[in-house]
Amino acid sequence: MVLEKINSPEDVKKLSIDEMTILAEDIRQGILNRVNTIGGHLGPDLGIVETTIAMHYVFNTPKDKFVFDVSHQCYPHKMLTGRKDGFTNPINTEISGYTNPKESEHDCFMVGHTSTSISLATGLAKARDLKGEKYNVVALIGDGSLSGGEAFEGLNNASVLNSNFIIIVNDNEMSIAENQGGLYRNLEALRNSNGQYENNYFTAFGFKYIYVEQGNDIKTVIEALEKVKDIQEPVVVHIHTQKGKGYLPAETKKEWGHWALPGFLNETKSESSNTECYESITKDYILKKLEYDNTIQVINAATPGVFGFDKTFRDKLDEHYTDVAIAEEHAVAYASGLAKNGAKPILAIASSFVQRTYDQLSQDLALNNSPATILVYWGGISSADATHLGLFDIPLISNIPNVVYLAPTCKEEYLKMLDWSVEQTKYSVVIRVPFNNFISKGCEDNTDYSVLNKYSIDELGNDVAIIALGDFYKLGQDLKQEVKSQLNIDATLVNPKFITGLDNNVLNSLKEKHKVVITLENGSLSGGFGEKISRFYGNSDVKCLNYGAEKDFIDRVPMSELVERYHLSKELIIEDLKRIL
Repeated sequence: MVLEKINSPEDVKKLSIDEMTILAEDIRQGILNRVNTIGGHLGPDLGIVETTIAMHYVFNTPKDKFVFDVSHQCYPHKMLTGRKDGFTNPINTEISGYTNPKESEHDCFMVGHTSTSISLATGLAKARDLKGEKYNVVALIGDGSLSGGEAFEGLNNASVLNSNFIIIVNDNEMSIAENQGGLYRNLEALRNSNGQYENNYFTAFGFKYIYVEQGNDIKTVIEALEKVKDIQEPVVVHIHTQKGKGYLPAETKKEWGHWALPGFLNETKSESSNTECYESITKDYILKKLEYDNTIQVINAATPGVFGFDKTFRDKLDEHYTDVAIAEEHAVAYASGLAKNGAKPILAIASSFVQRTYDQLSQDLALNNSPATILVYWGGISSADATHLGLFDIPLISNIPNVVYLAPTCKEEYLKMLDWSVEQTKYSVVIRVPFNNFISKGCEDNTDYSVLNKYSIDELGNDVAIIALGDFYKLGQDLKQEVKSQLNIDATLVNPKFITGLDNNVLNSLKEKHKVVITLENGSLSGGFGEKISRFYGNSDVKCLNYGAEKDFIDRVPMSELVERYHLSKELIIEDLKRIL
């Protein structure tokens, strides 16, 4: 096993080509071991192994700078830079799945969102030039990240640096799902012509261009990189690799193999499931709607798996489905245009990625009152990496004028909200899709959502009022029972449903018989829902307790620890309440 001898990039430089070939297989085994144990990105990392070995053979980090776009392809780099224990048995779970300067001097940035590497590396290169220093700056980009607007902006700026700047385009013929858009036709033409196609996207910017067909052959990639090392002009090295290389299921089912859950090596289940969930509820609603409404248009930005939009579903939608590629900003503006011209767009987006769309949500959508429907998935407090937190969508979206942001607590409310949003023509509507398994209350939702900011008092009591938003409604129910049991108080339980506005009538009515109002929200408190309630009661005798997450980039903190830290259990809230009362 060659990997055992590798403790730094200096050790890679001592190897023969044959030894590096063995090292590549060792690295692949490490990738499979890590992902099978704790989950993670599979196909992208398996495909970039040889290129990464070649990069560390040719260049000299940390003096030379590597910037990995989105970190989908950083596992081999981590194993070659002193962090192989994050991939061997036993797994060191302190090693994250993303580049992280806190872990290693060989990492320049903590990165987990797409299309950023060229811009970040351009800044590194410009600073180097200003200081009169000499070293290589290398940006690696792939997995569809070129389709993001920031990648275009970075290319445009980097092409005029007139100094050392190397972009490695890892072309594995895939994004997270299939490649989308005209750019990838150009890459295909370049592959088919062995890099000779005259309408070259990269040379049009002014880059020097090199094509490498055998991107999984270490010797070939080394030769290409040695040609551009210390070059004094911007260059693109376009390498053709195989996503999932070395693990047949990931080679043949590239979308499935992009990211895998723990235990995938032993998995025998079908990829699809008949268990009802919010993904299946959404798909069923859309397909039924399409039976009689030809104006429905479903949109996502390159992450269909997040929403359960499998290929069967996408094929059924046909022209009623648009994957805009990794271009969330465009997705929102595109939805606004569709809505303004009489179509009924439904844009699905993950909470962590909706952050990329703030200006479009504000200017292109809300300022124009375009009646689009946006579904935000995966919003909530979790043990995710700092790069993929779902904490910030409530403060971000709920403070934009003209937006109606809704938080259903169950299937019935979700479907009623969704249908109202799709059919109404007055507002830009966002729905926070529940991120839990509390699917059904078993009763019909008769709310008229056209009457904005109308809260529901589900159970009327006294002294203590619990306003439980969306996902945390179940916690509110449990807390109500605990208050009754420990304090002999029959608390009021309120389901606000609306994140973006206050129900002054309900909040004023609570002043009469309540001493304490508790707010529960599955997200960041700063700028969030609970703070709005506290502001309302600021000049009254009612005390407010707000529960949610602190404003922080939490990074892979276990949920049990977060529950303790943020007092998100009925027992801890009761202790706070006792002190107040």
